[in-house]
Amino acid sequence: MLSMLLALWASRTSLFNEMIVGNDADYQRAFEAAQALLQDAEFDIRSETPNGDPCIAANCRNNVGTAYKIPLDKQEVSPLLADLDQAATKCLSGLCLKRAGRQDFWNTTSSTTLATGEVKLSDMTQPNVGARYGQYSGATVGATGTANPILADTSANDRGGWYWIEVLPYDESSKNSGLIVGGPNTDNLLRLNLKPNVAYRITALAFGRKAGTIAVLQQTYVRQVRAN
Repeated sequence: MLSMLLALWASRTSLFNEMIVGNDADYQRAFEAAQALLQDAEFDIRSETPNGDPCIAANCRNNVGTAYKIPLDKQEVSPLLADLDQAATKCLSGLCLKRAGRQDFWNTTSSTTLATGEVKLSDMTQPNVGARYGQYSGATVGATGTANPILADTSANDRGGWYWIEVLPYDESSKNSGLIVGGPNTDNLLRLNLKPNVAYRITALAFGRKAGTIAVLQQTYVRQVRAN
């Protein structure tokens, strides 16, 4: 009886350890996929392919007629923000207004009570709202068996990965409207050489292969004009 109990204990311990390792491996795959999505969003913003060339493929954002465009000058910012404001999620083609209220929309469920302007995760993971890996950058997932399988999975809205780019107007002339400020006067503003005066907050989300596994990464990205 004692030998049987010891064998059962060892079996259950081994199974438990295997579950822990499997869950950790699944999260690491999702984390790596989210990192790749962040980088892909940067390519999208810069209109570049992963090798640094100008993005001219058919699936590049500038060549997708139905996709909203990254603003290249001041005159394009306001019309874009106005169009985004008309959307229920405030996002179109992976571009978004600055998120209102609850920022961690990925933690919402169908039963979550939302305030005005807040959205559910299921509303954000939609084809015309978020963006998939390579959807607007010309990037490809890679050969079967060598790429992260999460990035290649677009079988359902709650599978694979998505990214969203919030377009954040940056006004360094006012301490009240600047994105990043410090102190009571404009001398303490963080001054950036931007054209147009826009910063971006990228949110990348990847679903693991196991139910309930989600990895979310965020970063702020700015394109400063280089000195001649």
